[in-house]
Amino acid sequence: MKTRLIITGGATGLGKALALSYASNLGANLQICIADINAERAATTISELQALKNDAFFYACDVTKQADVKGLYDIIQTKWQGVDIVINNAGVATGGSLEGESLEQWQWIMDINLLSMVRVCQTFYPAFVQQGGGYFINIASQAGLTPIPFMSSYNAVKAAVIGFSETLKLELAHDNIDVSVVCPSFFKTNLDESMRTSEPAMKTMLNRAFERSPINAEQVADIIYQQSLNRPFLILTHKLGKQAFLMKKLLPVEWYIKNMLKKTRSMQRLKSK
Repeated sequence: MKTRLIITGGATGLGKALALSYASNLGANLQICIADINAERAATTISELQALKNDAFFYACDVTKQADVKGLYDIIQTKWQGVDIVINNAGVATGGSLEGESLEQWQWIMDINLLSMVRVCQTFYPAFVQQGGGYFINIASQAGLTPIPFMSSYNAVKAAVIGFSETLKLELAHDNIDVSVVCPSFFKTNLDESMRTSEPAMKTMLNRAFERSPINAEQVADIIYQQSLNRPFLILTHKLGKQAFLMKKLLPVEWYIKNMLKKTRSMQRLKSK
């Protein structure tokens, strides 16, 4: 039996890396839909997937539009009569200080990174129920677990994704629907292309963080694939991220905050330049 997989934002970055990881591991036993707004990049991804003997197709989908998400549902039902895994990967980045981020910027990232995930889950939930089960994999971020300064809207929306995912994990279990939330730390991807900020120092800081990452998108995707086989709730991909999360859980809150303040002074200096 073939695995039927949808990846939103699957044409580039982590989404593409996830598609290729599943394709490499499942080969001809995979049916995959790349749902994205970038048709040109999606065409390249589809070609690479088909070279791995996958049954792959592209569907133009803006996840901020309910009509597009409903269209995705309809074509999946027509072509596959159901779906096994939905990876909510589509997302953008923001950065800035409290006074540097406009409410418009907050609303923009909330709509794409959180509300669009809600749209997709609400739309595909009935299909999972009808077929007797399914699996949502929601891409959040280490920023949702251990936030850093000058990324308040991004931190907040990723924390909301984690809270939303945990709620779904509890709420949908009786329908045999699994939920995982993925919290990767920084790694080199094309997320900086979509980043919105009014403060140039933010892009400098993030680019430095991307370049210092010990692993790339392909390695992150492979870790997600391997861990998802056991369907855990929380998937952490970076060693330092796991350490930071453990430290936050175990240390008294004031000790943790004091430690983080020391580590983020360099960001304060860069921001003030």
